[in-house]
Amino acid sequence: MPTTIPQLLDLARSGMLARLADLDAVSANLANANTTGYKRGRLNFQELLDDRRAALDGTQTRATQRLMDQGQLRQTGRPFDLAVDGEGFFAVRLPDGRTAYTRDGQFQRDANGQLVSVSGYPLVWDGHPPKDAEEFHVNPDGTVMVKQGEVWSQAGQVPLTRFANPSGLNGYGQNLWLATDVSGAPIDGEAGAADFGQIVGSALESSNVNLADEMTHLLTLQRAYGLSVRAFQQTDQMLGLAIQMRRG
Repeated sequence: MPTTIPQLLDLARSGMLARLADLDAVSANLANANTTGYKRGRLNFQELLDDRRAALDGTQTRATQRLMDQGQLRQTGRPFDLAVDGEGFFAVRLPDGRTAYTRDGQFQRDANGQLVSVSGYPLVWDGHPPKDAEEFHVNPDGTVMVKQGEVWSQAGQVPLTRFANPSGLNGYGQNLWLATDVSGAPIDGEAGAADFGQIVGSALESSNVNLADEMTHLLTLQRAYGLSVRAFQQTDQMLGLAIQMRRG
């Protein structure tokens, strides 16, 4: 069965919408190129087939995938900054009691002396640094050491959490993710243990966005969108001519 003009319009429209959605993902990546611990997103598309005509019937967004490859680590010199070198997330407690996960290790002390994220959510760990601690240090295994006077002592340990499929985590906002059925249940463990990364103190993980790749993809999207618009306009002109011929 031949493809009709309305079906051609639908194909062109589908292509434009798909490229606009992809453009939104690229824009988000570029906007967060300097966001600590940010993981770039990529849209996965699925082609639709019309079984009756055995022909392409458009494109739809299948899923938004988070690419969890490692970002570069940079030293900050701030004692409460933490980075994960390898696999794993920090866990923070949300106001509603749920646990969210992040690679953004910009922690700081609140008024109660608790370690909290930049959004004010408490870090999930088994300790509490003394308010009179003069120095603070985190070992690669997550052990938190504090110095009081001339004495160093252990104040607790920061665990890490990993997932069987971290790309399946659901974005919560504020650079946080929530576990889903797709990601699998959270697996808590000690930093440096099997399948877990190490914690680097006084350091932060940069975004894993590659500006050159994103700009190249942006240019490709702009050209593809222009072609889809041109196809839509030409098909619309064909439809207008067909209507005029029918009236004549």
